[in-house]
Amino acid sequence: MQTTYLSSLIFAFLTSLSVTTTAAPSIKPEAPTPIATQMSKAEQSAKVNLNAADAETLRRDLFGIGAAKAKAIVAYRESNGPFTAVDELLEVKGVGKALLEKNRERLTIN
Repeated sequence: MQTTYLSSLIFAFLTSLSVTTTAAPSIKPEAPTPIATQMSKAEQSAKVNLNAADAETLRRDLFGIGAAKAKAIVAYRESNGPFTAVDELLEVKGVGKALLEKNRERLTIN
């Protein structure tokens, strides 16, 4: 009798625990906000100087520029001297017209 009572008690406890976890509202993670909306207007309007920016700045502030392309831009600048025009960026391997046009408003030569 005591075993039956203990078994019933354990069964009742596990059932109520199961119902509680099933009935609890699921917490859904918030969808990440796009990077463009996270950046303030001042950050979006800041221009990147092709002749002064390091690889990390190029990677962080330009669209479509990863670590490899950023390093290629810096390497081109070091081997060929400072950029004389934004369009000279097309000479860097991996940078095409579409990528340049996407970033043209963000680039400057000082």
